[in-house]
This record gives sequence, structure tokens and C-alpha cells, in this order.
Amino acid sequence: MNGKVIAIFIAPRGEAAMRSVSEAQLEEGRGITGDRYYSGTGTFSEKPKARPDQEITLIESEQIDLFNRLTGLGLDYGAPRRNVVTSGIGLNDLVGVRFEVGEAVLEGLRLCEPCAHLASLVAKEVVAGMVHRAGLRARIVSGGTIKPSDEVKVVV
Repeated sequence: MNGKVIAIFIAPRGEAAMRSVSEAQLEEGRGITGDRYYSGTGTFSEKPKARPDQEITLIESEQIDLFNRLTGLGLDYGAPRRNVVTSGIGLNDLVGVRFEVGEAVLEGLRLCEPCAHLASLVAKEVVAGMVHRAGLRARIVSGGTIKPSDEVKVVV
């Protein structure tokens, strides 16, 4: 069950536009260099502080594509406000599992469910349309550089 990274996004602060990057540096226990949660400026950074499930988020490109087909919306891959867009791997299956992304090792912590705040930034349809399909929250077990085309694979 291997997949690959399609795109990587960061935002400098909460509610700022997500920006595509050609590579990202992941730091264990901290997050993605340059991202809002790395710097503590994310919308939910203070609730509670230093949560490992804010280090990095992932979403399947297939789920964004399905959402667009079902709703008629044309969300780009950065719109759901997740850091890493993947293809070819079921992220829901990675809760409680360690997996490699490029040079980094991550551990899936919990599903990244859509919320009213996300709906206010993107589209009201994301709450109902992305339940159990909006991605994965993970912690960074071992940092490193990641980039699009990197493999995503379970650590055995």
C-alpha cells in the first residue's frame, strides 16, 4: 500500500492563503518550517498549545476530486487547507500507523475532520461532503525534507 506526494502547501498564519511549495522541511515535534502551526500562528494554535496533531496534515487527492465531482465545485488541492496532498494510499488506514514520506517518518494520530471554520473559509459543502474523507492529522516522528513525487509508504 504505497502512495505518493502530489503537492505540499503551507500558510504563514491562520486564515492566510495556502501556498504551494516545491519542498518542505519537517521538524520532529514542531511541524513544517514556514507553516502557521510551526510558528504558533494557526487559528487553533492556542487550543491547546503544542498539540502533536497540529504538526502536519495530509489529504488524498482522490477525495478532493470526488468532492468536486459530487458538488460541482472546483476546489484546488490547497483549498481544504491540508499540508500534504497524496495519491494512491488510503490515509484513514494510517491512524495509529507509522509511515514514511520522503526522508521523514510520520505517525497517523486521528482523522482530520472538516469543521465550521473550514467551511467558512472554503465552502459550506465541505462539512457534510468531506466527513471521514478530509484527511489525516499526524505527528512527525523523524524530520527531514519532503517534496512532490516522494513515496508514501508504511514503515514495516
